[in-house]
Amino acid sequence: MFEHNVLIAFLVTVLAAATTMLGAFSMVGAKESNPRLLAFGLSFAGGAMIYISLVEIFVKSQISFGEILPVKQAYSAATVAFFAGVFLLVILDRILPNPHAELTHEEDEHHHKLQRQRLGKVGLMATLAITAHNFPEGMATFFSTLDSPTVGISLAIAIAIHNIPEGLSIAIPVYYATGSKKKAVLATFVSAIAEPIGAFLGYVILAPYIGSAVYGSIFGVIAGAMVYLALDELLPAAKRYAKGHETVYGMISGMGIIALSLVMFK
Repeated sequence: MFEHNVLIAFLVTVLAAATTMLGAFSMVGAKESNPRLLAFGLSFAGGAMIYISLVEIFVKSQISFGEILPVKQAYSAATVAFFAGVFLLVILDRILPNPHAELTHEEDEHHHKLQRQRLGKVGLMATLAITAHNFPEGMATFFSTLDSPTVGISLAIAIAIHNIPEGLSIAIPVYYATGSKKKAVLATFVSAIAEPIGAFLGYVILAPYIGSAVYGSIFGVIAGAMVYLALDELLPAAKRYAKGHETVYGMISGMGIIALSLVMFK
C-alpha cells in the first residue's frame, strides 16, 4: 500500500512538472519573431515570478521556520534567506559574461548581436534559477501527496498552473537568442525534470534528514533569487523590446494569472 502511494505521489509530481513544457511549446509554436510578443511574454513571466515569490514562496519559508522558531524569529530567518538568494544571484550575475557593458554604439548588426547575447544570458539565468526552485517544489509536491493525496493534488494543480509561465520565461529568451526551437524546448525540459528529480532525491536520500530549517532556507533563497532575476533581467529585457505598454500589461497579467490560480486552489 505504501509503495502504491509513493508511485501516486511521484506521478502527481511528474504531471505537475510536465506543464512547464506547455509554456515552451506555446512559445515555439510562433512562426516568426514578434518584438511586442517578446516584450509581453518576458514581462508576463517576470510578473508571475515576482508575485509567486513574494506571496507564496516567501510565505512558505516563513511557515517552515515557524515550525521551529517563534513568529518574529521565523520572519527574520525567512528575510535573511530571501536576501541570501538575492546575493547569490548578484554573484552569479558577476560571474556570467555581462553583454550590457558592451553596447557602445547603435550599429545594427552589432546591436542585434548584443540583443541576442542579452537574451542568452536571461535564458541561462532563468533556467538556473527556476531549475533550483523546482527541486524543493518537487519535494513539496511529492511529500504533500504522500501524506495527504487531497492536499498534494491541490498543491500540484497550483504548481502546474504557475509552471506554464515559468516554462515561458525560459523558452522565450532561449528561442529568441539562439533561433532554435529545439534548444528552447531542451532548456525548458532541463528545468521541468528538476521537479521529479527533487522528489526522487527527497525520498531516497534526503527524507531522513530534511527538516523545517532546510525547507525554510531553500524557499527563502529561491524567492529572493527569482525576484532579483525578474527585476534585473526579465523586466528590463521586456522594456527594450516594448513599443507601448506591453511591459506593464504583461507584468500585471502574469501576476493576475498566478493570483487567480492561488485563489482557486487555496
